[in-house]
Amino acid sequence: MIRSMLNWRSLLALIAIVIVSGTIIYSQYLAKKIAVEERQKVALWVDASKAILKNPGMDLTLPNLIRNGQQSIPIIETNEADSITNYVNLDSTLASSDKNYLYHTLKKFRSENSPLEITLSDTPYIANRYYYGHTTLLDQVRYYPLVQLCIVALFIFFTLYSITIRNKATQNQLWAGMAKETAHQLGTPVSSLEGWVEMLKESNTDPRTVQEIQKDVDRLKLVSDRFGKIGSKPQLEEKDLIGQIRNMVEYIKKRATGKVQFTLQVPPGREQLFTRISGPLFDWVIENLLKNALDAIEGKGSITVTIQESEKEILVDITDTGKGIAAKNLQKVFKPGFTTKKRGWGLGLSLSKRVIEQYHKGELFVRQSEPGKGTTFRIVLRK
Repeated sequence: MIRSMLNWRSLLALIAIVIVSGTIIYSQYLAKKIAVEERQKVALWVDASKAILKNPGMDLTLPNLIRNGQQSIPIIETNEADSITNYVNLDSTLASSDKNYLYHTLKKFRSENSPLEITLSDTPYIANRYYYGHTTLLDQVRYYPLVQLCIVALFIFFTLYSITIRNKATQNQLWAGMAKETAHQLGTPVSSLEGWVEMLKESNTDPRTVQEIQKDVDRLKLVSDRFGKIGSKPQLEEKDLIGQIRNMVEYIKKRATGKVQFTLQVPPGREQLFTRISGPLFDWVIENLLKNALDAIEGKGSITVTIQESEKEILVDITDTGKGIAAKNLQKVFKPGFTTKKRGWGLGLSLSKRVIEQYHKGELFVRQSEPGKGTTFRIVLRK
């Protein structure tokens, strides 16, 4: 799937480069051609003006027709000292209201094209210079590749976005399918074990042994139930969040060494804090985060769970004094398959994030982490 996506991206990038490169080359060719034609039109307009200035007695019908027919190219007329004496095809309203408009426009015309000149007298030197700008058509041809580049970029963006969404949906379906299949596969042996436990209860087996086996069977049933809920949309119910977390802390505490200190901090004056969650799935998230913290401290240190509440949110921070997470791995910890452990599939944090964000509409992220000092994971639940 990843290789296919990369091929799509490479193909789209290649198509975009070919389209834009071809458009730029052709647009520049057209722009040069239009620029030559515009200079020829200005030269013709200047020749008509020259005929009018130097031959006042001649028939001026044709020169005036040429001058009046040129209504697209903006021209500014100056004397030999470059003082503005006249202009055509410019905004007369703006020219009269803004005294700097013509001077700024003249400066721009100077940078774009060399002027055409009519010499009226050699001694003293008297001349009219004609500076001109570009038509709207020429500007459109020049900037068209940029517009097309933006369109192509948007096309590539939305295409890749749709591919990403489709792949994410496929991935979600795969997770759901795997979870359902896991729950289904666990169902049969768990049912069989429950039957054996009942038979052991009726025999002369030590009750303590039966009780421990029953705990393990109940644990398998809980795991199966969790996977079943991941594979389908769980029902959220009003649960005491403090009680749920306290139970999980006690559960992990029994499985840790005596050198690990567990602390649960709750909002002042709060013994219970009710909110809508899926009990089994939320327990699984807390269990997974606590187990990761336990692995991080490597049998010695402290794990602190802090519950805070505001008007709109409930915050749950799980902090350990372990080895921390390297900065380069902070963006990878929630990706499926990423793990720094020698044994493990790297699915716990990924599935935990899915449970909190998709099912509980909350957030799960690394609040802070420093190598050698520890890590804090934060869960945000909306009230």
